[in-house]
Amino acid sequence: MKIAIITDIHSNIFALEAVLKDIEDKGIENIYCLGDLVGYGPFPNEVINRIREKHIPTVQGNYDQSVGEELFACGCDYKDDKAMEIGAKSLYWSQENTTEENKKWLKELPEKIEFEDEGQKILLVHGSPRKNNEYLYEESKELEEISGMINADIMVCGHTHKPFHKQVAGIHMINAGSAGKPKHGNPKATYMIIDVNANDIKTEIVEVQYDYEKMAKAIEDSEIPSEFAEKIRKGIA
Repeated sequence: MKIAIITDIHSNIFALEAVLKDIEDKGIENIYCLGDLVGYGPFPNEVINRIREKHIPTVQGNYDQSVGEELFACGCDYKDDKAMEIGAKSLYWSQENTTEENKKWLKELPEKIEFEDEGQKILLVHGSPRKNNEYLYEESKELEEISGMINADIMVCGHTHKPFHKQVAGIHMINAGSAGKPKHGNPKATYMIIDVNANDIKTEIVEVQYDYEKMAKAIEDSEIPSEFAEKIRKGIA
């Protein structure tokens, strides 16, 4: 069975719509979301409402938790004080502009989703099985530690916005990239298709073109720091 995994949409309704259309065009009915629906962009409610309308099972990202619980920090790993400052402005804007109903929905999202398909045990998380703001990159040594902690054949995460698929101790470790705030060096949205069968796991990292300039201008027209518009245009961290 083919499964589409989307993650890290970050209030980018234009990218989300393009990704959902691409998934529909490919005839994939099973869609899961790994969280971080909000933050950095001006359309938190539009994104949440679209996910809710389509009844897409979703795990809670660190940004979802911070907005839903109105925390003082998003649990992000900012590289310097300037990045932390504009990140805080984004967080507070998101908290002020997300409806109370949607904040309650974010707050109640599960930390993980587990299910079985074709005899394969699948674990979905945002950052890692240990915490939702842990960064797991393809080269992370922590993957080896986590392989000994989980009861799964496939683990799928997000949070880093950088997609990969590798096997560690016989477990398929997969990152689904970012549908709304890519960091892989170009502005195209990404999501992951996982083709699951009893004997083999195949993945496809899908890049989707969308009107990223429209999204960048929407950020510039809002009270969100304009630095995030340039990140959207370039697909960088």
